Amino acid sequence: MAIHNMVVRPRQKPTDEQRARIREAAAFPITYDDDCPELTTEQYEAFARIAAKQRAERKKQLVSLRLSPDTLAKAKKLGRGYTGVLSRLLDLAINDPAMVAKCL
Repeated sequence: MAIHNMVVRPRQKPTDEQRARIREAAAFPITYDDDCPELTTEQYEAFARIAAKQRAERKKQLVSLRLSPDTLAKAKKLGRGYTGVLSRLLDLAINDPAMVAKCL
């Protein structure tokens, strides 16, 4: 069995060849060894607890925000996922004291 690497960029759809390779890889059985032992039930449960906690910490709050028509139009031109871009922009701006001072 060979190791294959591929890079998939955000919003990039996999090619038919990449889809075929993924389906082929999914058909291979999982081989456990000393470097990669099978997880115990306790380990799975621990991972599930950690994942649930992390999801809760990352969950974003729903808010209502008024934007100028121009700002909204520019945001929508960014395409699908523009609300996530706006969220990241706000995160960056609110954590920059100079930007906050400029907007007050």
